[in-house]
Amino acid sequence: QVQLVESGGGLVQPGGSLRLSCAASGSIFSIYVMGWYRQAPGKQRELVANIVSGGSTNYANSVKGRFTISTDNAKNTVFLQMNSLKPEDTAVYHCNVVVRRTSGLEDYWGQGTQVTVSS
Repeated sequence: QVQLVESGGGLVQPGGSLRLSCAASGSIFSIYVMGWYRQAPGKQRELVANIVSGGSTNYANSVKGRFTISTDNAKNTVFLQMNSLKPEDTAVYHCNVVVRRTSGLEDYWGQGTQVTVSS
């Protein structure tokens, strides 16, 4: 099993910044993808950003140029630096880690951290 511990959410004014962190621990031998999804009230969960082993990144169009995903591979930790935040970024942000097993890929999710952008 893999445990994910998220931190860094909170309340911020429009134009402000937050940094989310997610540390993975447990039965980890090889991580394939680390990333962040978000879900706003009444909306489906959507990909915000992820980073694939090897370093390639993917971003939602709505956050390109404002958010940056990075990892500390030695600590199995993924970060999401969020700048120029907008009210529409308000959501619960969930960490996602995909782990390679001999049987295939396994998905793990964090419990979520609330990000609220409001004046």
